[in-house]
Amino acid sequence: MEKRQVYHSDPDIMGGTPVFTGTRVPVDSLIDHLKAGDPLDRFLDGFPSVSREQAEAFLALALDEALEVTPREQPA
Repeated sequence: MEKRQVYHSDPDIMGGTPVFTGTRVPVDSLIDHLKAGDPLDRFLDGFPSVSREQAEAFLALALDEALEVTPREQPA
């Protein structure tokens, strides 16, 4: 799933806060639920406009970005 299908930011929607595409649900809501120990299903039950596929894709994108490492210089 492409990033734009998962979430986006638009100054006219929630003041530019990143939201799940097609919703007004901030992606931070998912992070807050997970940090509080809530299972993904509880988040999805509370925000039915967010699909499981979007939520899982967001987490995968966030993990990929977090693990992105810049190559170190190789010794000569």
